[in-house]
Amino acid sequence: MTTISDAIARQKKENVLCPPEIGTVETEATDSTLTIELVNQSSSSTVYAYITGLAINNNNSVVLLQADGSTLYYPTNPSSNGSALTEDCAIPLGEPGSTTKVTIPNIAGGRIWFCIEDTLIFLLDVGLTGPALVEPSVNNTSDPNYLKNWDFCEFTYNSSELFANITYVDFVCLPVALTLKSTSGAVKHVGGLPSDGLATVCKGLVAQDAIDGAGWSKLVVENDGTNLRALNPTAGIVFNPVLFEGYWTSYINDVWDKYASASLTVNTQASWGDVSGSTSDLTSLTFDSVGSFIKPSSADIFGGATGAFAAQPTNTDQLLNIGARLDAAFNRSTLLVNSSQPDKEVVSTYYENPITNHYARIVHAANVDGLGYCFPYDDVTPDGGINQCGAVNDSAPASLIVTVGGNVAHPQEPAA
Repeated sequence: MTTISDAIARQKKENVLCPPEIGTVETEATDSTLTIELVNQSSSSTVYAYITGLAINNNNSVVLLQADGSTLYYPTNPSSNGSALTEDCAIPLGEPGSTTKVTIPNIAGGRIWFCIEDTLIFLLDVGLTGPALVEPSVNNTSDPNYLKNWDFCEFTYNSSELFANITYVDFVCLPVALTLKSTSGAVKHVGGLPSDGLATVCKGLVAQDAIDGAGWSKLVVENDGTNLRALNPTAGIVFNPVLFEGYWTSYINDVWDKYASASLTVNTQASWGDVSGSTSDLTSLTFDSVGSFIKPSSADIFGGATGAFAAQPTNTDQLLNIGARLDAAFNRSTLLVNSSQPDKEVVSTYYENPITNHYARIVHAANVDGLGYCFPYDDVTPDGGINQCGAVNDSAPASLIVTVGGNVAHPQEPAA
């Protein structure tokens, strides 16, 4: 029986949003609706937004906002896969600098999509408990949206809080920024990329490839000679399975050598507390009485969900927790300089090793505040540290401002 968590996991993996088989019971704390302000800070007068998700208070049904920004559309289960939506869900944003207000209900697995100079195509497949929403994909060249200029941010608005984040886990394309205003007057802001952010990222990937020849330039996708998007390494591997093969081998071997004679401590930041591990043999990193991790492949490290970091049959939750922190440390290349993870992590030491996730390094550097999800566990943060994932949240949200285009991108303003 699938849960909301299962549904969101499938959405992230397959770009398909399905209602779960198991519902949830919500106790009202936040308001039942929220105003979102969509701001066009691109240079185009033709920008459309879409809002999709699972309606928490309507049996977790797939829901989209219609073009008026307030009417809810609950598509019915279609008779065949690949069916079209029956309602217009393209929300026009107006001229550059204009703001369009929309109203959402409580939603899980929510996404706010933007497309410049075109509309997006969402389709419906037959599902078990309701329709499956087929979302745009950058991994499928036959997708009708593949050559369009689009992007999205993520959110969940439930009875406890609003949580939203910008994301580069799959790719970089359009600049998106978030400003969350609380009923208390507090403001949280994630600045995103400036208007030339994609160009900066693509230039950085090409430059890194010229240094190490690892294939970073192959992550740049062009359309008629113009940068369309930059893929993350996992998506790049989808198109070219041998891309980055063996890239991490020498770094992994160095890590195994280091912890053959030293202990690696991982703070689970949960009820399990600290756990310690060492490399007991040529292949395994073992945490006593908990379990072991084999040497990861490049795909394991970039994706964080396969091989070494896949769910294990025993102590599943604890090992997934430890694995998330190990995977973050691999991507940031800090395991050789910090044996207490994620405690004692310092942002300035991230990505300093020549063998690192240079996609994440380049994308973080291109953002006006350095924030944004660049790999699945980019939210791993030492206690009291600054989360790098580019998220905002509040238990009493007044409004959320989502800006697309990057023309006025700026970091969080200092508190008065």
